[in-house]
Amino acid sequence: MTYSQIKKLLLGITGGIAAYKAAELVRLLVKQGIEVQVVMTKSACEFITPLTLQALSGRPVFTNMWDSSIDNGMAHIELSRHADAILIAPASANFLSKLVHGSADDLLSTLCLAKDCPLIVAPAMNKQMWENPATQRNIQQLKADGISVIGPDAGEQACGEIGLGRMLEPAQILASLTTALLPKIFSGTRILITAGPTVEKIDPVRALSNFSSGKMGYSIAQAAQAMGAEVTLISGPTSLTVPLVSHFASVSSADEMYQSVMASIAQQDIFIGVAAVADYRPAEYSAKKIKKSGQTLTLQLAQNKDIAAEVAAMLNAPFCVGFAAESDDLLKHAEEKRHRKKLPLLVANIASETMGKDMASLVLLDDQGTHTLPYAPKIELAATLLQYIASIIHI
Repeated sequence: MTYSQIKKLLLGITGGIAAYKAAELVRLLVKQGIEVQVVMTKSACEFITPLTLQALSGRPVFTNMWDSSIDNGMAHIELSRHADAILIAPASANFLSKLVHGSADDLLSTLCLAKDCPLIVAPAMNKQMWENPATQRNIQQLKADGISVIGPDAGEQACGEIGLGRMLEPAQILASLTTALLPKIFSGTRILITAGPTVEKIDPVRALSNFSSGKMGYSIAQAAQAMGAEVTLISGPTSLTVPLVSHFASVSSADEMYQSVMASIAQQDIFIGVAAVADYRPAEYSAKKIKKSGQTLTLQLAQNKDIAAEVAAMLNAPFCVGFAAESDDLLKHAEEKRHRKKLPLLVANIASETMGKDMASLVLLDDQGTHTLPYAPKIELAATLLQYIASIIHI
């Protein structure tokens, strides 16, 4: 399930300074067309008023288990029955402990116990509280119980300390919600993903590059991490927020990407080369800006190493997935590339239909033939692609 399948979300807000972020989160969720029903604990009402969340969600906010507006008097049953998912954000250390031990002493904890839908929590607390062994035991138990945990993030906290514990920003929670409910089929699997463009410098102010935005690669990295993998993302320059992955490396040129991939590839189980790596670079770099002369300028280009082909040719190579962005004759060019690079799976698309866009369609090519993934958001294509890869390698 991704957020496009979540039409009705129950948002639980617990006591903590991060409760103020819930207002922006509700706004973003409603903007996505999701019907948001807010439930607040008594402590949450000390940080942000129910009236604020009611105005943003367009629905009454529930705080009391004995609310008389519920016809049958069973708010803890009725509210969760109408939700596609429950999201607790922020989820305090105290509330996480309640979930672990099955406490039901207020409306929010009771409806979580009586839920009939997926539950997602976004922890928010002080650094020491997050690092406390009791909290870490609770987090592990929640995951074992099938509850999705997104975050927390590291950074400056309200108490003035810096470290893990702060709740993800609303936009990050929305992004994580797209994949939080995916099956954890890649648990214990290490996946290296390349993404974005590369930049080949001509002189200090000019470079050769391409129109790759990195959106497809970042979506695959986000989905793979959510599906339980240990993800290494190596990215060329993009304007995207780095997804919450296990390891991240920022590179610029094709050679830098090659060196970074080769430094990590021996430990990987799967390699997915999504990056639009430049085939050529200037044969010579000018340390000074090339001045306009009024004459035609000729650049001599040298060929870059083919990362996907070299990885596929390794002894004990990981399962290799390549990407091909073409302008015409998609299947012909893609199949030729797959055979030339000896890739078990190649993902192809028309460049003008996908580069820089949030949605796309893909064609998968392998020894069994071609398989079309219809036009959809890239995050959904990423999840479908990963599930297809899992079926091939029999995870």
